[in-house]
Amino acid sequence: MYSQGLIGADGSTVETEEFLEAFQKRVDAEQKIEPNDPMPEGYRRTLVRQISQHAHSEIVGMLPEGNWITRAPTLRRKAALLAKVQDEGGHGLYLYSAAETLGVSREELTDQLLTGAAKYSSIFNYPALTWADIGAIGWLVDGAAIMNQIALCRCSYGPYSRAMIRICKEESFHQRQGYEILLTLCRGTDAQKKMAQEAVNRIWWPALMMFGPHDSASTHSDQSMHWKIKRFSNDNLRDKFVNATVPQAEYLGLTVPDPNLKWNEEKQGYDYSDIDWDEFWRVVKGDGICNRDRIKARQKAHREGAWVREAALAFAEKRAGAADAARTAAE
Repeated sequence: MYSQGLIGADGSTVETEEFLEAFQKRVDAEQKIEPNDPMPEGYRRTLVRQISQHAHSEIVGMLPEGNWITRAPTLRRKAALLAKVQDEGGHGLYLYSAAETLGVSREELTDQLLTGAAKYSSIFNYPALTWADIGAIGWLVDGAAIMNQIALCRCSYGPYSRAMIRICKEESFHQRQGYEILLTLCRGTDAQKKMAQEAVNRIWWPALMMFGPHDSASTHSDQSMHWKIKRFSNDNLRDKFVNATVPQAEYLGLTVPDPNLKWNEEKQGYDYSDIDWDEFWRVVKGDGICNRDRIKARQKAHREGAWVREAALAFAEKRAGAADAARTAAE
């Protein structure tokens, strides 16, 4: 039987050696951890950090693409992009709900984003300059996200893993949408193909940065893998992404902007240049091209949306009051 450990004076679980061993055995046996199950505090904190950053990334990720909805070249493109942005908002809601099962409020998470205390994916601090960038974002950025998120469908925490199943299904459509945009451009005029190449040149390296720092510099990766929150290391996922994406670029007729990219027969994978880690850490720490603009946009949306939240709360209270009155009358 799985030991629940001792209960301390404050109601928390005392993390005895026996408790931690029993918890790890459950994780190793691929049993899902559910919200009411006892869990180490470090496990809970790691999940809150990872899930909330994921949720923030989905919400902030709506901004560069939302800016192109009215400028998309056709009605079909507008409708598809609008649907994609709507999907991203839904993903954020799923993930905030999953984080709430760990005892943190959505208001607290939102405040962390708006004050800059919480991080989100560094990729969204780069601008989308042309319509081709929207295609490259769909192909490369959503492709990198899928590479990471498919493994999260097997995360040891039940609510997170179940949310990821639906999110991955929708992200796969987003990736196909982006690839189809670039395929259309590459089969168009010379100017259109040039636009596609320039977009890939801008977004390739930021997309590789999405997998995070080198394993040697990742402070959470080993423990997250031990708890089966993550299944693969940052560098492993980055390699898998490059190996899967380069043949797609070749089919498009586009060049990956890396002069050192070459096939390594021995490891059956590509060798590629190192990332500009100075740029990576600078963006992560808030000094990217769009860091300040992204936070300002979210702060503005939060202020202007206050009346919607207040109206929804008032309606919920009114409906609850009506339900209570109906039950009282029935009694």
